[in-house]
Amino acid sequence: MTEQVIDQAIAIGFIGTGIMGASMAGHLLESGYKLNVYNRTKTRADGLTAKGAVWRESPKEVAAHSDIIFTMLGYPADVEEVYLGEGGLLRYARPSAIFIDMTTSSPSLAKRIQLKAESIGLQTLDAPVSGGDIGAREARLSIMVGGKEETYEAVLPLFEHMGQNIVHQGSAGSGQFTKMCNQIAIASNMIGVSEALAYAKSSGLDPSKVLKSIETGAAGSWSLSNLGPRIIKGDFAPGFYVKHFMKDIKIAIESAEEMGLSLPGLALARSLYEKVIEQGDEDSGTQALYNVIFQQK
Repeated sequence: MTEQVIDQAIAIGFIGTGIMGASMAGHLLESGYKLNVYNRTKTRADGLTAKGAVWRESPKEVAAHSDIIFTMLGYPADVEEVYLGEGGLLRYARPSAIFIDMTTSSPSLAKRIQLKAESIGLQTLDAPVSGGDIGAREARLSIMVGGKEETYEAVLPLFEHMGQNIVHQGSAGSGQFTKMCNQIAIASNMIGVSEALAYAKSSGLDPSKVLKSIETGAAGSWSLSNLGPRIIKGDFAPGFYVKHFMKDIKIAIESAEEMGLSLPGLALARSLYEKVIEQGDEDSGTQALYNVIFQQK
């Protein structure tokens, strides 16, 4: 852990207090920082405001009252609007403000935002995360950071309140490229997890006992250990929404095509998750893939 600290008189903004964002912002608040918050659905910030966070009526108000601003949004279109739109953050920022987008978004958009910010004397980082709702609640997220190293070093103490595996990957967009690597690995792994548990169920085995045997061996993965038990219980509530995962798959496929790279495993995952959405489960967790796999038996 770094020995560097950030003056707690600094005002921090957090935009996007959903399933993960609320926990991430909460860790900053509990650490004693002044926190300004905004979310499109105001009630999702109620838990934070009850603990002392200040509600702001718009992203631009957060920017006007904050020195370091985090965003945790849904889609690249949301990121573009919040940063570059008519009422965007960069238009209303304090001098020398630092913006940190923790949304899983487009690498090319991260680069555009940094170029715009630098042109007006501001600093940005793209810092998507992995670890789901559990990692966010327990401050155990993996944080992948793109942007200038000196900016990364300046805000590292704040990252350490939210995560444990924090890596500066390189220039602007590098955090997003790294997150795409993460999502590509998860996509095929979720197929394997779902198929393994469907196979266990169909063969008459107790899936819980099977999980106990295989999760610590060569088949082990975060998805198997954390989402496998949810599948077995029939719990398909979102730690990470299917609709957001499909957004990530689309970004990864598009960026891979730009590099001339074919990703057949990811293409298969996209086709299967399209079926999940057709079943009406876009607001379920990614483990809802099991329901498509098991129905095919």
